[in-house]
Amino acid sequence: MHLTPVAQVGAAACTVFLLCANAMAIALEDSRHNDCGDPFVNAYGPFDYRTATAAQRNIVEEHHFTPDVEALRHGITAKLGGELDYTLRAFPNHHRALLSLIRLGERDRKAKTAGSEFTVECYLQRAVAFRPNDMTVRRLRGIYYSMQGRYQAAVDDFNEVLKHEPDNANAHYNLGLAYFNLKNYDLAAKEARTAQSLGFALPGLRQMLQKAGKWNP
Repeated sequence: MHLTPVAQVGAAACTVFLLCANAMAIALEDSRHNDCGDPFVNAYGPFDYRTATAAQRNIVEEHHFTPDVEALRHGITAKLGGELDYTLRAFPNHHRALLSLIRLGERDRKAKTAGSEFTVECYLQRAVAFRPNDMTVRRLRGIYYSMQGRYQAAVDDFNEVLKHEPDNANAHYNLGLAYFNLKNYDLAAKEARTAQSLGFALPGLRQMLQKAGKWNP
């Protein structure tokens, strides 16, 4: 699965994750009761990635979150999990690093990747606790929950995004996919139509509803 590195999570990446959720379901150990540590304590920072200076970002990204790390090819000073851990301690809401970590956990079929301190879910929980108003983090957690088959938790996160960003076509679409997997086809169709009206072009959800006989033209 190819994901183009972008500064924010693009529609295509999110959609691919959710469309493949059933096929790629991973039996990960339950991390909900693990100690996720304090996201507000770190030797460097921690900084809000959205407002950090270029200098603050570069110190970490030039040595730990390099293009090779983002693409999950290899680490620089540690294992991939260690590089992402270092990055997410300095910037708990580093969107691209969180996405890379989700992909790493999926690839390795691990809740806690080699070299990391916490589970994938913990890093997402830390990011939400660190900056509750960061809706990209909420979308990422919703995607992760959908990948794990925890669709109601995904619905909750996507609805939270839409409270703040009601015209977010990507969130509407992914919410529709979560509703589809909960077999709430009416709401899934509603979200698909809303996403389409907002310019979301990918037809996957509509096609899924059509195949299930739940799409009325």
